[in-house]
Amino acid sequence: MKNSLSLPTIPAFTLPPLMARLGARLPQWPHSVNLALALNAARKLGVLPDETLQELEGRCFRVTVLDTGMVVNFTYSGGAFRPVFVSVGEPDLHFTARLSAFLQMVSRQEDPDTLFFNRNLSIEGDTELGLRVKNMLDALEWPRLSWQGLRPTFLKQ
Repeated sequence: MKNSLSLPTIPAFTLPPLMARLGARLPQWPHSVNLALALNAARKLGVLPDETLQELEGRCFRVTVLDTGMVVNFTYSGGAFRPVFVSVGEPDLHFTARLSAFLQMVSRQEDPDTLFFNRNLSIEGDTELGLRVKNMLDALEWPRLSWQGLRPTFLKQ
């Protein structure tokens, strides 16, 4: 038995339409708060480079997850990501995809270009800003997770 666990491959999937209908009826602000917190944690850990983040100052973003009904609005201002509770107009940049496409992108299983050209990811808004964000995503170096100490004792041998 190996000493480490490998991360599973995320298949392309679509949640049942009922999930999107139910999710769209729920308050959306908790999603915005959670994503802003996660992005700020990534910033503090050095995963998101400060020089690139400065280019995002004052810009508004929206992420729509089609098959969950989730819509996230946030901005980057004053050196931090902040949730936007009341959307006023169109965001500077809007990403739209199914949950599986976002999971594949975050896990580095698929890159944003492949998802975009296969029509699994829609990017609308400021083209130059979209390219900056895409390049920032492509350049991210996610820390490798060590699964050594995370295995339940009954699996250790």
